[in-house]
Amino acid sequence: MVHQHTHDNSISKSLKIGILINLLFIVIEVLSGFFANSMALIADAGHNFSDVVVLIFSWFAILITQRKPTERYTYGLRKSTILVAILNTLILIATVGFIAWGAIVRFSSEIEVKSNLVIMIASLGIIVNGFTAWLFAKGREHDLNIKSAFLHFVADMLVSLGVVVAAVIISFTGLGWIDPLVSLIIAAFILYSTYNLLIDSINLALDAVPKNIDIVSIQDYFANHEKIKSFHDLHIWALSTSETALTVHLVVACVDDSFIHSTTDYIRKTFNINHCTIQVEQTSQKTCFMCN
Repeated sequence: MVHQHTHDNSISKSLKIGILINLLFIVIEVLSGFFANSMALIADAGHNFSDVVVLIFSWFAILITQRKPTERYTYGLRKSTILVAILNTLILIATVGFIAWGAIVRFSSEIEVKSNLVIMIASLGIIVNGFTAWLFAKGREHDLNIKSAFLHFVADMLVSLGVVVAAVIISFTGLGWIDPLVSLIIAAFILYSTYNLLIDSINLALDAVPKNIDIVSIQDYFANHEKIKSFHDLHIWALSTSETALTVHLVVACVDDSFIHSTTDYIRKTFNINHCTIQVEQTSQKTCFMCN
């Protein structure tokens, strides 16, 4: 649990840095978008703002999970991180609607886009989003919320690149409709990336086996263990977006403390499941004194 606490503190620091940097950039991007008459730039700012909201909720969820278990919430509030992951995806879907509507409206109007300013601000966005993604690169393998933050800012970096390309095309061709077209492409890209995150979040909320857990390998381990005759009632579910629990009934000929310890230790080190509960059922009711 010390390792988990250290991990949470590191992620919390990264979240705070990401929130501050991106809030400052969003202000710059929105003002520049209105001044440059660029819906693509405003759309990118809207997406960035939704990502900041995602970071704020993720930070809040980490703070909640650090609360100690109570008599009512015996697991603590770890599950709140999964609820936050679902909320984050709903926010992204709402952002897609905002961007798409603004882009469609812009198709019917002819407004000159100040492409040079758009190129400068969007280029700054590539740097800001790239740095923010780097903050979460290490933690993305262990937490669904952090993985979503990482993917969002990688997507933002690519979106900013798309805005730069659109502005360059406009500067050479004068085709203003390129700007709202890029906005719609951004919206479609966000919607596509959000779908998988929503499915993963709902699956965790329904206590599905987390995607990073290979249940077949766990079953093979129990089936091939020399001391285990059979097993049943194997359940694996997510306590949070970063912690997994396992319960199982093992049928053995005889058992001792070393067997329980070695089995749980193997599961923890091999499958990264720290909350493991094993119920042992002996094939014989007689006490076995020959267990090693």
